[in-house]
Amino acid sequence: MHQHVLHDILHQLQRAAHDADRSVPRLLAVSKTQDETAVANLALQGQTAFGENYVQEALAKRAATAATAAAGHALEWHLIGHLQSNKAAEAATLFDWVHTVDRAKLVTALARHRASQPQRPPLNVLIQVNIDDEASKHGCAPAEVAALAAAIAAEPALRLRGVMVIPTPHADPEQRRPAFVRAKTLFDALAVQYGAGVDTLSMGMSDDFAIAIAEGATMVRIGTALFGARARPAAG
Repeated sequence: MHQHVLHDILHQLQRAAHDADRSVPRLLAVSKTQDETAVANLALQGQTAFGENYVQEALAKRAATAATAAAGHALEWHLIGHLQSNKAAEAATLFDWVHTVDRAKLVTALARHRASQPQRPPLNVLIQVNIDDEASKHGCAPAEVAALAAAIAAEPALRLRGVMVIPTPHADPEQRRPAFVRAKTLFDALAVQYGAGVDTLSMGMSDDFAIAIAEGATMVRIGTALFGARARPAAG
């Protein structure tokens, strides 16, 4: 990856936020399927937050970038892929954030395994909402958000941070705007109920981040624009 790419993406985020009179969102570099070298190079340029789909792939990258982290570039690892309950122990150990909490069973499992590591801070979690009610997508229904939020908030080992959505991938990104608007409404309701700790609305990717920012995204997940086209998916 060329050195200027990260700078260009950050500039685009700043410009989109300025144009929409919004705060500049955090950049989550979607590093799934990218090799360890690409992640390490981006970390050395100052990027700190990386998103992975699979526990095993993230484990290898965390090990490969340990020297980078030790050099003063503290890295954050975010799980953005679907999490099976039987992987909750590994996820609760490896990740700093889980974006894909969508059922009570997962809340219980993550809390139990994170609580067994008292030296670690609470695990940051986002509720994944199936915002367009797609049969093929994971995520809870919008009506289930309140109950799931209450379950997360009741667990000392977890920290409720907000909401994550992946709208239907319409060919015209503008058609995704209503989904972003609905997600912002859900996020605002949680922030009112739970206070300033609810601070993260994770939405928007390489082709629609400007629209997501205009509608209130505080974190955007960008892979292709940073790394180029994805490599073949790794096994999970």
